[in-house]
Amino acid sequence: MDTQQGAFDVVSADLDGALATNEFPLYEVDEEEADARFLLLNFQRSEVLRQIGAMRAGSEGRARWKEIDFEAWMVPVPPLPVQERIVEIIGAVDDQISALAAEAGALSAVLRRRRADLITDDSLEAVKAEHAFDFSTGVRRTPDRATGPYMTPYLRSANVGYGTLDLSDVLEMNYDPTEREKFGLRYGDVLVSEGSASAKAVGMPAMWREELPAPVCTQMTLLRLRALDGVCIPEFVFHWSMWAYESRAFLDVAGGTNIKHISAKRAKGMAVHLPSLDRQREMAVELDAMESALQAARTEASRLSEVRAALLSGLLDRTINIESAELEV
Repeated sequence: MDTQQGAFDVVSADLDGALATNEFPLYEVDEEEADARFLLLNFQRSEVLRQIGAMRAGSEGRARWKEIDFEAWMVPVPPLPVQERIVEIIGAVDDQISALAAEAGALSAVLRRRRADLITDDSLEAVKAEHAFDFSTGVRRTPDRATGPYMTPYLRSANVGYGTLDLSDVLEMNYDPTEREKFGLRYGDVLVSEGSASAKAVGMPAMWREELPAPVCTQMTLLRLRALDGVCIPEFVFHWSMWAYESRAFLDVAGGTNIKHISAKRAKGMAVHLPSLDRQREMAVELDAMESALQAARTEASRLSEVRAALLSGLLDRTINIESAELEV
């Protein structure tokens, strides 16, 4: 047990004889009564960890879960054969989750490699990005925009993830009708995180697919890349931007010391190997299919993780019996 974090683990055979600091009180399990793996499953449940977190005492950063509280903790302990079957059942689900995670990792690596090959095709003419995409930055958030007759949802860097948008916390500020027209998003616009103190976040892109009703605008922490009519398609802009992030090409052109900024001026000068429109469409079909397969694997892994949590809770509180759980697995 880790008294600081309330974390638990079972000492593996390869650590037999190793020493631990007093931050890790050690307990021996009575093997005639309990399976250590079963106890670990119980203590690693999110609901248990939340309860432990609420009980930890001490100042921020030094809070402790006291040993006396741990020793008084009530643990459901069914007969040993039932414990062992629960461990086996959850282990089977864990194996499926691990297999899906490995599949997603492999798909991600293949996708990145294929995207890089297509986007950096030296047989194609290279043009400056400003000749392929229309660039725009949003407005600065200022106190005078906090209220007004044209309050409008807007996206900022915090809403942009790695190829995805997080729209759980969308803010509003006042954009007049002219600004709504200038800074309003259209389907297929690609949003790029313009700057951050974290190198990992610089250049992170996502595509706008009209997830919210218009108008939705942008703040100056984002670059908006839009396909130029007759030159490229939105999907090509997205995959080029993903490549520029994955290859650190965005980070390479960013200026600044502590906080890196790409700026529209620097981004406009980046090289784009520009295929024909027909070839762009072919590339998009191929890469989008790979993206879909990757997302499917991740979604299934996430679904199984939720199933695992519900299954374990049900097995422990006996609302699910072993026989029905074995049929499900």
